[in-house]
Formats: sequence, structure tokens, C-alpha cells
Amino acid sequence: MLEHSPIVAPVIALAIWTHVMWAWMYATRIPAILKSRMVMDPHAPRGAQMASLPARVRWKADNYNHLMEQPTVFYAVALSLALLGAGSGVNSTLAWAYVGMRVLHSLLQALVNKIEVRFALFVLSSLILIALTINAARAVF
Repeated sequence: MLEHSPIVAPVIALAIWTHVMWAWMYATRIPAILKSRMVMDPHAPRGAQMASLPARVRWKADNYNHLMEQPTVFYAVALSLALLGAGSGVNSTLAWAYVGMRVLHSLLQALVNKIEVRFALFVLSSLILIALTINAARAVF
């Protein structure tokens, strides 16, 4: 059995968290759609029908979409560090910190959506990702 780089664990953890948010999104969205008796209209402008759902329902979908954005850079950088043999130590710690910030961001957005606090968590996670990217660049160049 091949030994894997420690940075792979936070990559998988964030992927699992993304699936949790997907399930949470549909566990709230489908009942809200049924309750509102929404008729799905393929001709409605993109997002118009979902915008009619309660904000607390939309927040989960918004967060799921956010997990498809910046974390894609995390996946690429973290897996690059693993392939470069630089996925342990400080880089593994930074990767776990990034995942922790993203989970906190998700919970905050999905439950209370306090934008100022959410933005602070986003900035912190971005700075962690920048540090990981710089470390990856050092390993390559």
C-alpha cells in the first residue's frame, strides 16, 4: 500500500463537507419547494424561482455554490503540494486551517448569514490559501 501525503486528508475532508452541504441544501430546498407549491418553469430566468424561497433555504444553496468556487484552487494547490512531496508539516497545518475556515464559513452562512463575520472568515481562508499557493510556488520554482 502506498503511503499518502498528509495534505490529502484535508482535501478529502473538504470534499466530504461539500457533500454534507449538498445534502443540507436539498433537505431544506425540496420541502420549501413543495410547501410553496412551486411549479418548475424551464423558461423562468435563471435563479428567479429559487429566489422566491425563504432566505434561510437559499443560504444553503448559496454556500454550496461558494464551495464550488475558491476551494477549487485549494484542491489544485493541495494536490500539487502532495505530488511535489511538500504536503506535510506547515502545509498540512495550513490546509487543515483552510478547511476549518471553510466549514465555519458554511455554518455561519447556512445558519445566521451574518455577512460581516462571514466576510472576515472568507478573508482569513483566502490568506491561508495564498500562503499555501506561495509555498507551492517555492516548491516548484
